[in-house]
Amino acid sequence: MLVLGRAQDVGLWFDMVISNLAALGAATAGPIRILALGDSLTAGYMLNPGDAFPAKLEAALKAKGYDVRLINAGVSGDTTAGGRARLSGTLADKPDRAIVELGVNDALCGVDPARVRDNLDAILSELTARGVDIFLAGMIAPRDMGPDYAGAFDAIYPGLQKKYRVPLYPFFLDGVLEQPAFTFYDGLHPTAAGIDVIVAGILPHIERWLGTPPGCVRP
Repeated sequence: MLVLGRAQDVGLWFDMVISNLAALGAATAGPIRILALGDSLTAGYMLNPGDAFPAKLEAALKAKGYDVRLINAGVSGDTTAGGRARLSGTLADKPDRAIVELGVNDALCGVDPARVRDNLDAILSELTARGVDIFLAGMIAPRDMGPDYAGAFDAIYPGLQKKYRVPLYPFFLDGVLEQPAFTFYDGLHPTAAGIDVIVAGILPHIERWLGTPPGCVRP
């Protein structure tokens, strides 16, 4: 039995209380809430909900020991302007982190790269101001848009990575675009197998972003 008759005993008791409260907080803390802000590539166009990118990434992270919840904030057909306009509404879910995947529809429509950059810049600025950690998923322009357009568009994502010092996955559709085994008839939208390829490619980068899972000891 602890007798609180001396200053050192009081200090010991206080340290024990703080330690127990910290342990309780760690045990009852909820999962990391990750907002997936994107377009049809995130939403899961033509896919069952369980086959969409956020759902499969969540499953892959949980298998690695991460306590996460992915929030699917993908809207088919969305542009960077659309994502910017609805950002405040998506933040009502109070995410801890956000994966930003936008830009493919801008590129397909030939939107001025300067406007695309401004929209993405505003999104990243707002997330940063709200204390939300960011992971940026990059996109490249179709090559039939011409070298000037492609060069200006492709430079958007590395430029924002440098400005905000956030991790960047250079090309979200790496290994999937125009691959018949992994896309629907349009050569753009991933099938369930295509989503598996995307998740496998991006997963190591997401793990580095999240850090080692709590309670996991790695050599």
